[in-house]
Amino acid sequence: MYRCSQLPRLKACLFATSILALTTTTVLAQEGGEMPPAAVGVIDLKAHPIPVVSELPGRVAATRISEVRARVSGILQERVFEQGTLVQEGDVLYRIDPRLFKVRVASAEATLRRAEATRDNAKVQLERQKTLRERNVASGIDYDTAAVNLAQAEADVALQQAALEEAKINLEYTEVTAPITGIIGGALVTEGALVTADGTSNLALIQQIDPVYADFTQSAQDLLSLRRAVTDGKLASPAPGQASVELLFDGGDIYGEKGKLLFSSANVDSTTGQVTLRAEFPNPHGDLLPGMYVRVKVEQAVRENAITIPQRSVLRTQDGKAQVYVVEADDTAKLRDVELGQALDQEWVVESGLEAGEKVVVDGVQKVQPDAKVAPEPWTPGNQQPAATAK
Repeated sequence: MYRCSQLPRLKACLFATSILALTTTTVLAQEGGEMPPAAVGVIDLKAHPIPVVSELPGRVAATRISEVRARVSGILQERVFEQGTLVQEGDVLYRIDPRLFKVRVASAEATLRRAEATRDNAKVQLERQKTLRERNVASGIDYDTAAVNLAQAEADVALQQAALEEAKINLEYTEVTAPITGIIGGALVTEGALVTADGTSNLALIQQIDPVYADFTQSAQDLLSLRRAVTDGKLASPAPGQASVELLFDGGDIYGEKGKLLFSSANVDSTTGQVTLRAEFPNPHGDLLPGMYVRVKVEQAVRENAITIPQRSVLRTQDGKAQVYVVEADDTAKLRDVELGQALDQEWVVESGLEAGEKVVVDGVQKVQPDAKVAPEPWTPGNQQPAATAK
């Protein structure tokens, strides 16, 4: 342990050592010595197909919408469903007072039995006239009259059977059921209200929201440009049913379920110049509600032999131009201007300025000087620095 009296001597020794090291570095630099090349992480550019993705505004819509209406007129007795819940097709929603319709069914049954009795009597009369005719006792006119009476009686039976079926159907209609499976909204009528079969108002609204539609719009000019690029061979069209469709919420979160593109409309809106497209998304948890504003990312084409670079490899000039360092065969870093296209996750699509097979500096860009030597090391996503720097 150094004593207090020895501390000044120790400080002087450390200061002299620092001066000596600095002097040695200066002498080496003056004698032509150079600093070792900066270690950087590089990637070899490879051409590969990438999707041409468009992000477009849209709204969520229900796949099926059904208005619940009364099919018979009467006094509403009971509301069965819970508002805002899931109902199944065929579930009873309302009950209309059925007493009048039960009376009509009973009346139709009685009328049918009378018609059947008349028919049976007409059959007996026809058989009697047939026997008398065979014995040459009755004339042919009586036989023909009996046959006509039987035919009329059978027609009356058929008519009353139809009337009975109608009465039974109207009785069934006193229970208003759900025409589709979906989420039912609020009740639009209350118990005691008079509902009519020919009324224009509905009793409730049911919307099917699993799956749901996402209707989104795109400029007709942009859509035409994409199609021309596909026709000219610059882009490839995705296979039918394989176009990827994603949905984004206002906060930027991506919806967990993938969608499928259904169609694009055949006409252009004359007021906006937009074309409407529709995609379908599963909605098992009910996260998507009709009327919700969303952003839709749709793959509309595929660019073959495209070049992409990580976003972290790009430098910007004062006027916003993009530049990257390209490592040549002699390990010299050259600064090159590039033109960037769309962004794909953490990468940029290169429109021009780079070719497949070249090496681009990704990690350690800030340490590189133009036309300076570098020590390139392979870089992979997730590496923060090349192996040489880590050592």
